[in-house]
Amino acid sequence: MNDTAKPQETTGPNAAAALATPTGLFVYIILYGGMTVLAGVVAFKQVQLWPSNLAVEAGIFPFLLLVVITSTIAQLYGQKLANRLIWIGFLPLALSAALIYLVLSLPASPEMLEFRATDLAAFETVLGQTPRILMAGPAAYITSLLLNVWIFSKLRGSGEATTVGLMIRGAIASALSQAVDSIIFVTLAFYGEFDITNLLIGQVLAKVTLSFVLVPFLITFGVKAAEWLDSREASPAKA
Repeated sequence: MNDTAKPQETTGPNAAAALATPTGLFVYIILYGGMTVLAGVVAFKQVQLWPSNLAVEAGIFPFLLLVVITSTIAQLYGQKLANRLIWIGFLPLALSAALIYLVLSLPASPEMLEFRATDLAAFETVLGQTPRILMAGPAAYITSLLLNVWIFSKLRGSGEATTVGLMIRGAIASALSQAVDSIIFVTLAFYGEFDITNLLIGQVLAKVTLSFVLVPFLITFGVKAAEWLDSREASPAKA
C-alpha cells in the first residue's frame, strides 16, 4: 500500500457545477452583495458634485456599481441571470436590516455609555433610519435595477455590442433607471413631510449626470475585467 497517496477530496453533489462558475461572475456576485448593504449606510451623507451645486446622497456611488455589475452580468452571462441576482439581492438587504435592528435593540456597554456616548449617538443616528426610508430603499432598488437590465438588454438587439455601443447603452439605461429610482425613493420616503420638488429635481439631475459621466467607462471596465478573469481561468496552467 502506498502510504503517501493523497486522500480523495470529499465533495458534495453540486461541487462540479460550482467549480464551473466563471471567475468573473463569482467575483461580481460577491461585490454585489457587499454593495447592496453599503449603499444604505453611506446614503446618510449628501455630497456635492463639483464643480456644480448639485447634491446627491452618497449611496449613489455603491448603487451605480450595482448598475454596472448587473449590466456586466447581463452582457456576458444573460439577462435572466442578472434579474435573478437582483431578486436574490434582497437577502443581504433583509439580513443586514435584521442584524442592524438587533444591534440597535441591544443595550450599549457601560464603558461605551460613559466614555463613548458621542460615538453611540452617531451610530444610532446613522443606522436608526425611519421605517419609511427603510421601505423606500428596497422598492426603488428592485424597480430601478430591473428596469436598467431590461433597457440595457433591449438596446443591445440581436447583434454583438461594440465598445462604443456598450458605453451608450450603459449610459442610457442607467440614466433612465436612476431617474425612476429617485422618483420612487424621494416620493415614498418624504412625500407629505415637506415640499419634495427641489429635492426630487436635484436628485434626478445629479444621478442622470453621474450616469452619463461615470457609468459608460465603469461598464466598459467591468466587462473587460470579467472577460480577463474568465480567460485566465480558461487558459491552461503553466508548468
